[in-house]
Amino acid sequence: MAKILVKQVRSKINCPADQKKTLVALGLRKMGQVVEHDANPAILGMVNKVKHLVSVEETK
Repeated sequence: MAKILVKQVRSKINCPADQKKTLVALGLRKMGQVVEHDANPAILGMVNKVKHLVSVEETK
């Protein structure tokens, strides 16, 4: 299964509460933090919700 690296590049200040909770669910708690996840539909949907706050790279 493909893996993705998700990095928080923008602050969650002034974001709606559901977007803040999505970042926490992804494992992102600080700016610049990087987490690795499997590229399954649930994770991709969460990333899509906060796409303006994160950067995504595909790994092998």
